[in-house]
Amino acid sequence: QVQLVESGGGLVQAGGSLRLSCAASGSRVSINVMGWYRQAPGKQRELVARITGGVTNYADSVKGRFTISRVNAKNTVYLQMNNLKPEDTAVYYCNAPISWYGRDYWGQGIQVTVSS
Repeated sequence: QVQLVESGGGLVQAGGSLRLSCAASGSRVSINVMGWYRQAPGKQRELVARITGGVTNYADSVKGRFTISRVNAKNTVYLQMNNLKPEDTAVYYCNAPISWYGRDYWGQGIQVTVSS
């Protein structure tokens, strides 16, 4: 059973930084794509950042402030979030689409709150 476990969220003032971590376990195949989504109250879940091999892509709203990275040996993906803004407040979800299993896997979600 594939599991994604997130850590690192919390409360921070605007302009501050947080780093989220997501550790994947239980997959019988390599996980090629990992990413972070977020969902703010009353809004749809949106892609924040994704890493595929060494290629990264970001939502326009976080470009230049957030950095996604991974340690393949640990099947762990990180999201370094700098210069946080109140509009970054959301529940952040780790995501791993694994074609071998034919589905996406999600973490439990972790709260990030940015105060003004």
